[in-house]
Amino acid sequence: MKTRITELFNIEHPIIQGGMHFVGFSELVAAVSNAGGLGIITALTQPTPKDLANEIAKCHDMTDKPFGVNLTFIPSFKDPPYDEYIDAIIQGGIKIVETAGRNPEKYMPQLKEADIKVIHKCTSVRHSLKAEAIGCDAVSVDGFECGGHPGEDDVPNGILLPRAAEELKIPFVASGGMANARSLVSALAFGAEGMNMGTRFIATKEAPVHDNVKQRLVEASELETRLVMRPLRNTERVLVNKAVDEIMEIEANHKDNNDPNALLEEIRPLVAGSERVLRDGDLEAAAWSCGMVAGLIHDVPTCKELIDTIMQEADEIINQRLKSYANA
Repeated sequence: MKTRITELFNIEHPIIQGGMHFVGFSELVAAVSNAGGLGIITALTQPTPKDLANEIAKCHDMTDKPFGVNLTFIPSFKDPPYDEYIDAIIQGGIKIVETAGRNPEKYMPQLKEADIKVIHKCTSVRHSLKAEAIGCDAVSVDGFECGGHPGEDDVPNGILLPRAAEELKIPFVASGGMANARSLVSALAFGAEGMNMGTRFIATKEAPVHDNVKQRLVEASELETRLVMRPLRNTERVLVNKAVDEIMEIEANHKDNNDPNALLEEIRPLVAGSERVLRDGDLEAAAWSCGMVAGLIHDVPTCKELIDTIMQEADEIINQRLKSYANA
């Protein structure tokens, strides 16, 4: 399948594994890229730029296919050394960067001088247009269904994707709620040129997370996510557990308190411990990002099995089911 996204990133299938904290390591990234998709290393999961350089080198040893690096610009009193992380990306020969969080405009000259293609993750049309205006090559349009941070507009992909198609000139992929062939075909119908999957790739054999996490995703339904940190305007979609119940109780108790810092300090231990969940399999230890797409996850395949199945079934949907309607 050729789209503007496959052509832009020189990949076989229009499927991207989005950057995920404590998940986007070389084992998963290489497996996705070797299967014809685009794997993405998560830069800030690496403690230092040197660690990122080592992870990039490790991934090069595991695949000769294109892969990228996610760099998320997070609100913070003290920024990570972004320039040094970007230097590690450039020195590592990376030609694709997924940016997220704050506007990456400050760092675009450094990235573009190295001939790096930039795809920016956006949760609204207005932010997508800003990404286009500052020179991003593509956009990942993230609907309200997504795991992690869905923004504050609460627009689902059924509206957000066709709106993006109306406005954008650069190619975009659909993100949020993407899991299978139906996801891909619907994304293409809405005007996207591919799809970005996060939560679905956690439930694969190569994902470097505890088996408890993978099995929990298989068992979960689409009704088991919650939105936390909404009073802080830093909304995150997470899978329900004891920590999430506690966060929501704390937030309810703070609803008449206008001190966001007090709320943040109280919930911080419960929202900052996702590494324990993903690494150690303690499913109740902290809030951890998960999309509503959990309801569409029913197995734990290899990345190649997952991508091959998606592409085969997408071909059948397009060339059989939809074609039969066109010829009716």
